[in-house]
Order: sequence, then structure tokens, then C-alpha cells
Amino acid sequence: MTNAEGQPIPVIIDCDTGVDDALALLFAVRHPGLDLRAVTCVAGNTDVDGVVRNTLTVLEQAGAGDIPVARGAERPLIEAVRTARHVHGQDGMGDLGLPAPTRRAVEVDAVTLLRREILASPRPVTLIPMAPLTNIALLLRMYPEVTRGIERIVFMGGAVATGNATPVAEFNVWHDPEAAAILLTAGVPITMYGLDVFQRVLVPAADVQRLRGSSEPALRLAGELLAHRDPATSGDPTPTGGIGDAGAVCAVVDPEGITTRPLPVEVSLAPGPTRGQTIVDRRPRPGESEIHDGPREQQLVDVALDVDVERFVKLYLATLEGV
Repeated sequence: MTNAEGQPIPVIIDCDTGVDDALALLFAVRHPGLDLRAVTCVAGNTDVDGVVRNTLTVLEQAGAGDIPVARGAERPLIEAVRTARHVHGQDGMGDLGLPAPTRRAVEVDAVTLLRREILASPRPVTLIPMAPLTNIALLLRMYPEVTRGIERIVFMGGAVATGNATPVAEFNVWHDPEAAAILLTAGVPITMYGLDVFQRVLVPAADVQRLRGSSEPALRLAGELLAHRDPATSGDPTPTGGIGDAGAVCAVVDPEGITTRPLPVEVSLAPGPTRGQTIVDRRPRPGESEIHDGPREQQLVDVALDVDVERFVKLYLATLEGV
């Protein structure tokens, strides 16, 4: 996949590396249709310093060039940090014992790097946030002029149906709901790659084992990450491997692999059990609320409602293995 001029798509990934963020970085580095211009880090799956370390390690394991990596927000706009080490391990990377990186993050902060790379790109950039949206919200509030250099935002977050952090809220949005609400006012095209499709793209166990047995470090790392078990599925005797956040990057490369509908989306900011819910309005007509009180202004978001699982699995494996 390239843009209309036949050039690789310039992308910037904002992540909280984690297991599936790492899978996404491995894919983004290896796909010839993507020009990964920068990676920015934010607290989420683990603390922000751990995210920076993990990101640099994964890029080195992938054989990536000198892609700039920047440290971003160490906590949400309002909430305290609430990591997901119970899912991703104490180091955020499945406790695989990976080596420390040999290079460092750039001196500037994530928001500064985002602004610099977006405005310096000769072609509009696609942003791929796969983490709590704190960095992106700060960028949009501090430097709103960057939107002229953003082609689209494809974010992994939200859910139409069932959440994972709460019964109705997905982790990335729940971790910083105010930031997610700011993202939805960006004024650029947005695709929401939420839990409804995120959880479905599973690599078969035989492919996971093949990657684990590879002599190439990046492929072996991908296999180990895919084999990492969330405690909720640790008893599965033939584990498949979810590509998770990498699906959002696949959707940039191959947007035809997901089925989307432009729908109004808003984030619940109220305290209580619905906080962090992405409320997606799928009604075919206005309801009594709109009839009596008038419609509220809401941005339309291209919400992913279905995914071609086999297509994305094939794309992911072919890209990593270079076939």
C-alpha cells in the first residue's frame, strides 16, 4: 500500500509498548509501504520510562534505522497512572528478558517531536496512536496548526460493544478519557480500530510456533510475543496469538481489510461505571432526546465494525517473513 503518488505512507506511531505494541512496531518497520518517521511513548501498559526502553529494544531487534523515539506524558491529563502489567508482565514485554537498548531517546519530548515530524513531512502524515491518547491531546491543544499536516488518525481504542477495562470501556480510552475526547475534536479524518475487531485477529498456533523457532531475532521475538499469554487465557493448550495493536497498522496498509461506518462517537467523562466508554450511535434515526432537546454536535468517526481476519493474518505474517 502506498499513497496516491506511489510513495510509502508517512506514519508516526504513538505507543505504550507492551506486547502488542511491539508486534505493531515490528510490522511497521518491515512493511515497504510505510515510512515510519517517529515513535512517541506514553504511560499505559507500563510506566513511560519502561515504554521508552521497550520501544528502543524492539526497534533494535527489528533492525530498524535511526528512527527517533521520544518520551511523552508519564500520566494521564487527570487520572493517576494505572498500568496493565498484570497482562503484559512486569517489564511490559512479557518478562522475556530482552536486552537493554544500546541507543537512547531523542532529547526533545514527544509533543515536540510529533509537531516537528508532522510539519517537516513533505506529505501529510498518518498518525497511529495505539495507547492512551495523552500525547495526542497535548499536541492538539498546544499546536493545533499540526492538523494541516495530518492525513488521518487511525487509533486503536474504544469499543462499540464490550469493554475490557470495565464492562463498557476499553483500556486506552479508559486510561485517559479526557484525552480521547480531545482526539475526537481533531477536525481530521479518524478511524477507530476498537476492541470489536482488535480481539478477533488471531495468528494460528502453528504459525506462532514457526516464528518462535526462527533463527532471525525479529521473527523469534514476534513468535515469543504472540505466544505470551494473558492470565485469562493461560490455560489454552493450543494458544493462538493475537496481533492486537498491529491490526491498526494493518488497517493503514490495507484499509479494505476492515468494514467501517461513519458514526457519531463520544466519550463518557462522567464519574462512575460508564467513564471511558466510547458511545457509538448506531441508531437509524434520531431518538426522543434529539427530538425534544435538539441534536448535539458530534464528529463522525469511521468505526471498524468487522475485519477480514484471514486477510490481516496473512498480511502480518507475509510482511514479517518477507514473502
